[in-house]
Amino acid sequence: MPYLDNASTTPVSPEAADAASHILRQVWGNPSALYRAGMEAEAAIEEARSILAKALGCTPKEVFFTGSGTEANNIAIFGAARVRASWGNELVTTGYEHPSVSGPLEMLAAREGFTLHQVAPGADGKVDISELVSKVGPKTALVSAMQVNNETGATLDVATLAATVKAKNPRCFVHVDGIQGFCKLGVKPSDTKIDSYSLSGHKLHAPKGVGALYLRAGGNFVPLMAGGGQEADSQNRCVRPGTENTAHIAALGRAVKLASAQREATVSKVTLLKAALLKGLEEIPGCRVHSPQDAYPGTVFFSLPAGYRSEMMIHHLDEGFDVQVSSGSACHGGQPSHTLCAMGVPGDQIDTALRVSFSGWNTPEDVDTLLRGLKEGFAARAHGRPGKR
Repeated sequence: MPYLDNASTTPVSPEAADAASHILRQVWGNPSALYRAGMEAEAAIEEARSILAKALGCTPKEVFFTGSGTEANNIAIFGAARVRASWGNELVTTGYEHPSVSGPLEMLAAREGFTLHQVAPGADGKVDISELVSKVGPKTALVSAMQVNNETGATLDVATLAATVKAKNPRCFVHVDGIQGFCKLGVKPSDTKIDSYSLSGHKLHAPKGVGALYLRAGGNFVPLMAGGGQEADSQNRCVRPGTENTAHIAALGRAVKLASAQREATVSKVTLLKAALLKGLEEIPGCRVHSPQDAYPGTVFFSLPAGYRSEMMIHHLDEGFDVQVSSGSACHGGQPSHTLCAMGVPGDQIDTALRVSFSGWNTPEDVDTLLRGLKEGFAARAHGRPGKR
């Protein structure tokens, strides 16, 4: 089955599944307990924390496990903005953020008196860092931006962004949504001026229901939730209370270890797959590619010729060729792509948009099957009949 929607979620690797299974069967104690079963569970968590810290280039005390990337984004955004509200009421972000970032920012603006500044991407799908920084002033509490756009693969130089923001306003908190970029790009947030960085397990062949947040030590931050003392920082502030999901944390650690070791090979592989896809799309008159040329190569967003609605083609590819692609972010529930809307793409092109996203598990044969399915879908529609395998 050519699964080509890896920006939405990835299949769980056997190694990550084995790690979770071992914990569920053998290491089921409460990590906070002081007897052996609890200490074994705590050791499993700390091993995973050390793996993530190495990948992030930080200390283990700066890594906090969450229930998802969405939760990590919410913890960072609310925690950073609220503690600065006494002197800063302005927020800056891009115009194509994931709902787990845009939602909290819009809530702060609507309910807590913050002013939100959004910088839309250009027609090329890229956000201008200088324009983002131009919105930063002495009352800017938070800048939040995604490292890799989840629909087009457009990348942002978050290290330069953070350095430039801090030079202009050292008190401003810089959060990066790294969910689509972690273990794909070589940036280590601890080597930059980034204050917090979110990631999600199910984008890296780990299970759903686990994520993590890098939070720079000593940063000014207020916890979003109250509860037990789990996932507390060096100042004993509980960043994420609740009994840890030991099995999924262990699986995340295993997945990150593999993804880190295979990063360069994966990037090389998906670069070749992207080139093959783009070459095939050139043979289909009327196709338009919306991903920037220098986008992360694992994601390609394009529009079909007019009249070939994305929903129709998705069903055709799935039912006739076992090929699975999407029309954009799964978190928008079938609504038009917010990224393409922000880019000013015409509505007829948005209606026919398809997102293809690769992982290191994909093959050239997957691309061949996709292109064959697209071409047969066009031919079938031209003759007024459904496509056949």
